[in-house]
Amino acid sequence: MPEQSTINANDETRRLGIVAGGGGLPKAVIDSCVANKKPFFILALQGFTDPALIDGHPHEWVRLGALGQAFSILKNENVTDIVMAGRLRRPSLQEIRPDARGMQFFAKYGTAVLGDDGILRAVSRELELEGFTVIGAQDAAEDILVPQGLLTKKGPQKRHKQDIAHGWKIASLLGEADVGQSVVLQEGLVLGVEAIEGTDALMKRCTALRRAGLLPVLVKRCKPKQDLRADLPTIGLETVETARDAGFAGIAAEAGKTVFLDREAALAAANKASMFIYGVTADDINDFQA
Repeated sequence: MPEQSTINANDETRRLGIVAGGGGLPKAVIDSCVANKKPFFILALQGFTDPALIDGHPHEWVRLGALGQAFSILKNENVTDIVMAGRLRRPSLQEIRPDARGMQFFAKYGTAVLGDDGILRAVSRELELEGFTVIGAQDAAEDILVPQGLLTKKGPQKRHKQDIAHGWKIASLLGEADVGQSVVLQEGLVLGVEAIEGTDALMKRCTALRRAGLLPVLVKRCKPKQDLRADLPTIGLETVETARDAGFAGIAAEAGKTVFLDREAALAAANKASMFIYGVTADDINDFQA
């Protein structure tokens, strides 16, 4: 796994290129750049980037498969560092419609890279071959990762902790297969695992599968071979609201490797709903199993 970058985000001689997908992460990175007066440029992906997000900021649009155009734009904009921020729905080859540079990409790596991890690692490799430095969103925006420990007023019960420990192992297996990052459990039963639908859809689907007894929990962790520069697991206000509406007891997310968006609002919503949010580490898992 590539080591995390030690790039100084406040180095004004470097211009950050933000490859913006969906969700709230691109906004967090953009807001951090604006607040810290860090030069940046947004590469907006057709069908993924929210047009309102880039309004008033330097940007250009590009379709997902136009790698040659994307590389040229970034170089012409004097971008030095790249952060890939936000969700990308897994595309089909027909949707990608690769240009000549994109065709070279697939000739080199094959269609096997269409899994989340595979394509992100391969794109990162190609960006570096083009002379860019790929960094993680956590290197571009400060304090966006889930800290360790209980973050809410209410904590998990003993049975919840056992479910979290069990879900931690299952999520690891899912990650090894490059399937998903989340699992829902209730009193030892696996109600659902995340696939292409995403975390919010997973929780909604599990609403009808709930049993009588303690409420279910969502466990979310980084994939074992995750490139920490892209596609980190993410929670935020929307996650909390979906979990609340789906009747969940709480959320356990891997500390230090999960992005936490809208933290203040998310914690306030969790406390109001008497839900827990726990930043989990391997040490916590050992304690939960004791």
